Amino acid sequence: MLESPLGCSIVRRACDKGLAEIHVHNLRDYSTGRYRKVDDYPFGGDAGMVIQIEPVDRCLNALKAQRDYDEVIFTAPDGEVFNQKIANSLSMLKNIVILCGHYKGIDYRIREHLITREISVGDYVLTGGEMPAAIITDAIVRLLPGAIGDEQSALSDSFQDNLLEPPVYTRPAVYNGWSVPEILLSGHQARIDAWKHEQSLERTARLRPELLK
Repeated sequence: MLESPLGCSIVRRACDKGLAEIHVHNLRDYSTGRYRKVDDYPFGGDAGMVIQIEPVDRCLNALKAQRDYDEVIFTAPDGEVFNQKIANSLSMLKNIVILCGHYKGIDYRIREHLITREISVGDYVLTGGEMPAAIITDAIVRLLPGAIGDEQSALSDSFQDNLLEPPVYTRPAVYNGWSVPEILLSGHQARIDAWKHEQSLERTARLRPELLK
């Protein structure tokens, strides 16, 4: 599930350049059981299976024996909602572990004693935390210096300054009778920049007004 999103595009290029290292660890490699089991029934009789604390603890101990980690993140639907500000701060760190939830959840003692931060990618539930982990990773890696060919592009992305991006256009200037705004063809950069800022404010106020509070 993680091979495709972490093995292409900007993330792949960043790894090829040596700007980032991404390692996927299988918790079953840290199980002590004969069948490499990592889950069990929950106490209290609830439905579903729960990831056990022992393989997670063994995995984290093995990783921490190799290097120090700034954050041990758990992808949880009830964590703080991921946004660009969090991505920016995480991109400044050196080493991060992301623990992917699965099944009914994880033994709560993991969250109490082993996790340093809990992050959600939205108010919905997925089958597992692999895709949220890929989303978080992609958002972080693309911010690393050199990951994107034109670094100014990342600085103008939506949410970087709590504003949505302005509309963007490319050739042809007229297609099927639909024209690009004349200001963008004027060559007057100061007026273009002012127009873009006005458009960002208007789109943010209309589509995501809570960002302006």
